[in-house]
Amino acid sequence: MRILGLDFGSKTVGVAISDPTEFIATGVTIIRRDREDKLRKTYAAIEEICEENGVEKIVLGCPFNMDGSEGERVRKTREFKENLERRTGLEVVLMDERLSTVEADELMNEARIAGKERKSLVDKIAATYILQWYLDEQRGN
Repeated sequence: MRILGLDFGSKTVGVAISDPTEFIATGVTIIRRDREDKLRKTYAAIEEICEENGVEKIVLGCPFNMDGSEGERVRKTREFKENLERRTGLEVVLMDERLSTVEADELMNEARIAGKERKSLVDKIAATYILQWYLDEQRGN
């Protein structure tokens, strides 16, 4: 079984996928859109990735505030989750992503990645962290 990890942002969705043993998460791509409210192509791209890779579950990063409260981004993420479940027929699990972007930034600092390349990688790396945390949690790590 493969699991898809998503970092849902206002104009991008970072995408990662697990290996068949559900041990390692790997960044796959970034899905971009021109406007926050234009999601039809985003859903279609996710559906295609799921079909091509035999995905059986989706893990979606949920951006809780640092104090654990829920803001506008959480509301939009929950709405995205419901639409994904309806469109794909797959279970979508919410995973706390509060530190995923921080972790992605630290990794890119260590690798000395800057500028345009950095901006193009951050969401994919964040999706990889979100999925890897979920996989580790499922194994009890």
